[in-house]
Amino acid sequence: MTIECKRAYDDINKNDGYRVLVDRVWPRGIKKEALKLDDWIKDLAPSTELRKWFGHDPERWQTFCKRYRKELEEQQETLKALVKNAGKKRITLIYSAKDREHNNAIVLKAVLEEL
Repeated sequence: MTIECKRAYDDINKNDGYRVLVDRVWPRGIKKEALKLDDWIKDLAPSTELRKWFGHDPERWQTFCKRYRKELEEQQETLKALVKNAGKKRITLIYSAKDREHNNAIVLKAVLEEL
């Protein structure tokens, strides 16, 4: 299973495969049809409380990862359904954060690869 992470503002590529938005909030300034998503799974996004606490502060990254992984433990069925729905296609996790190194998609990717 190949999993990639990509910003919502990046160009769409035919090799993206199964495109899934993994944010709880829709990316600003993008029309829904422009993202060409296969799914939008809000339940796999960090809770609003965790997202606001993190605030994309790199100093909070390690703690964010631990807390987010704990939240994802309760989403095992949703995680497995995502993999099943993608079939043999590459999964591209779409996120809107500016920081490409400290965002929920990176943590989610690692969790999916551990399944």
